[in-house]
Amino acid sequence: MHDHAHAPAGGIRGSGNRRLLTLSLTITATVMVVQIVGAILSGSLALLADAAHMFTDSSALVIALIASIVAARPADDRRTFGYQRAEVFGALINAIILIVLAAIVAFEGVSRLLHPSDVEVKGPFMLVIAIIGLIANAVSMWLLSAAQKSSINVRGAYLEVMGDLIGSAAVIVAAIVIVTTGWMPADAIASLFIAVMIIPRAIVLLREVFSVLAESAPKGTAVSEIRTHLAAFEGVVDVHDVHVWQLTRGAPVFTAHVTVQPSLLEEGRSAALLAELQACLADHFDVEHSTFQVEPAGSADCEATHA
Repeated sequence: MHDHAHAPAGGIRGSGNRRLLTLSLTITATVMVVQIVGAILSGSLALLADAAHMFTDSSALVIALIASIVAARPADDRRTFGYQRAEVFGALINAIILIVLAAIVAFEGVSRLLHPSDVEVKGPFMLVIAIIGLIANAVSMWLLSAAQKSSINVRGAYLEVMGDLIGSAAVIVAAIVIVTTGWMPADAIASLFIAVMIIPRAIVLLREVFSVLAESAPKGTAVSEIRTHLAAFEGVVDVHDVHVWQLTRGAPVFTAHVTVQPSLLEEGRSAALLAELQACLADHFDVEHSTFQVEPAGSADCEATHA
């Protein structure tokens, strides 16, 4: 017997969170463009690095929005799990771009440290643009502060913005140093600091993407614990052929064969057991989609080898 259940969609997929993400994205993307223009006009590499850092925030917000939109699209005969995997491919592209940007910024930063007299940075203009970036990030954090408590994807975007807030603060410090002392290497040092902040985030994103594409169990998921938990239900003899993976972040999928006492099937209690197992997965392990195959103990169809 087969059955499956879907946990209620919520969190990021709510229209309220989607509006907040859209507004935050608009602010972040606008300031990113302002920083790029400001970097060109002022000659500041730190501003350009901070714009790259804000690109990470914009990308995180875009990915979060994609997750909310594609998750709402129904599955079809070609894509039986729907379109949630689109978020993963978007994250892969994002991570690659981040690594390239960080490498460019780091190379240019080291070059400027070695030849500080080659570039003249307009400190006052750099300071004004950096302050605008700081304010924009603070506003975005405020917009997402409530929703991030109930949505893992919104929280991810919130933490990205928080990281960029630190980057903007570093640019402000560098600008103040340039304005007050005229020491130009401060700009290159701030840009290297921001590049160092970008790389670990890109690597973490890549690892997450590869984990999803490799269909590994979600981080923090203890398969043995789930198996033990389900096996404790009355009438369950064994739980085997357990597979756990995720379509995208926060969308785990679970399948298993459940061996039960023959009397449970004879008494027609299998449907009630399935409901209990699915509720257990949804409530205790946050599994969105679960599928079980129920088998009577001693059945010739049972697997000889248990996964």
